[in-house]
Amino acid sequence: MLGIQIVGVVFGVFMLYFTFLQLKRNEFTAIESGGWFMLWLTLLFVTLFPTNLDFLVGKILNLNRTLDFFIICGFLFLVFAAFFNYTKTRKNDRKIERIVSKLALMNNKEINKGIEKENINKEHK
Repeated sequence: MLGIQIVGVVFGVFMLYFTFLQLKRNEFTAIESGGWFMLWLTLLFVTLFPTNLDFLVGKILNLNRTLDFFIICGFLFLVFAAFFNYTKTRKNDRKIERIVSKLALMNNKEINKGIEKENINKEHK
């Protein structure tokens, strides 16, 4: 076993354990945990048996090295993650703007009611 394979196995096992902890703390649903478990098990399989990807990489995708495949997958994942985070951030920004607007209108109504009461009290004096 190569050094990088040892690192990959240790990382995969740690992430399996970490995913299990998140499931037990009810921070992940069963479906989310299942997806993460599949990802980490796939990582462990590929780490332990890297030659199993040779057919996919060489014959189907016509890439010269397996490393090229992982670099392309990593790049695609980063682009997807950046886009996903951007859309979630924009959605949250809009929600926050709506909440702040509603709170501002509510506070404005309360301030106006207070001013009206003061005016009424001044008129009666």
